[in-house]
Amino acid sequence: MSDKPKKGLDRRDLIVASIASVGAAAVFAANAGSANAQDSAASSVSPTPGAPSATVYTGDVIQGKKVVSVLDVTDLEPGKKHFLYFQGAQMPTGQHWYVSVTVARGAKPGKRAVLVSGVHGDEMSSVHAVQTVMNQLDPAEMSGTVMAVTDVSRPAMESMQRRWPNSGRGIDLIDMNREWPGNENGASAASRHAGLLFNRLLRPNADIAIDFHTGTTGFDASAFNIGDMDVPEIKAMLELYPVGQIFDNPVYPSVLHNAFVAAGIPSFCPEVGAARILDLEMIPLFVEGTMNVLKHHGILAGPMGRTGKDVNVFVGNSAFPILATQAGFVEHLVKLNDKVGPGQKVAIQRNSFGEVVAEYTSSVAGEVAGLRSDTTAEAGNTLVFVLFHRTASEGVETYPE
Repeated sequence: MSDKPKKGLDRRDLIVASIASVGAAAVFAANAGSANAQDSAASSVSPTPGAPSATVYTGDVIQGKKVVSVLDVTDLEPGKKHFLYFQGAQMPTGQHWYVSVTVARGAKPGKRAVLVSGVHGDEMSSVHAVQTVMNQLDPAEMSGTVMAVTDVSRPAMESMQRRWPNSGRGIDLIDMNREWPGNENGASAASRHAGLLFNRLLRPNADIAIDFHTGTTGFDASAFNIGDMDVPEIKAMLELYPVGQIFDNPVYPSVLHNAFVAAGIPSFCPEVGAARILDLEMIPLFVEGTMNVLKHHGILAGPMGRTGKDVNVFVGNSAFPILATQAGFVEHLVKLNDKVGPGQKVAIQRNSFGEVVAEYTSSVAGEVAGLRSDTTAEAGNTLVFVLFHRTASEGVETYPE
């Protein structure tokens, strides 16, 4: 066993809550239990975990693209790109939510990589990063397959909001990245949608998987990757990105990349800056890193690009939240990626008269990974996240998403 301290996070909704931290072992154990239960529920679809059934075409065609309800990428013609729709959960009207699927099937056999974005509906730079990678691939020169799914949480994306608007008992907003691996017979549309995608599309076609995200609406984030560096295969991929920070932490049990890990598929989560925008300076860093990962696994040939070593990447295993104690207008005194020390003032807050009502300091030494981008804040809102290295396992940790 590793002698590193346990790493884990509280589960929060709109504000950070104080709940006991979850260790990495607990994360994988919890996910393994969920995955096993889901395997049983979906045994008619994929009797052997990770082994796809033959591709099932529904017979529908949308905008010239065939619709599938089960996909095995090995059924697709090698040396070409394929554009499909996957049939997801039903809407209240009985129609389905369809998910866009792009498959670059290499001319030669090799590993299968899955790239996912759009689990949260307000994360645009993550979608663009995946699209850019796929546009650069030439299947005729590839060994293996890269599959991209760019709009997982369709109803959330339609209104560019973070959560899935579920209408089972009146409108309820569900964070789909707390639903994995899902349940095809679950109580909410988001859970059923996650179960369909995970069992019939994502897990059966993945040897490695990358789930791209950004910060949440109202919160800016630096360029960083999230993953458990105790897993050698994950550590190797995390270090191939020329981004400034790595959050060495498995995070919440029910996020998509942990569902992959629980199913035996190395996976991690890139965070591509702020929500709702295209950060055209940051996106190329994640494209370069992803191409490095594909080269590392032999899917692409050619020399590596820049990696974490080239940018002196900072690694922390915990994210310290600085919460507002008052309501008012926030002025930050630090920028993303700034180094901070204990006792350093990072923000002030004023009331409508311009009077300073609160000053905020860091309690740890680390680097700024997140800043509230909305100028106003109420008490309890997160203002700043500081990525740092925790040497003890006590206390509550939080996740700058």
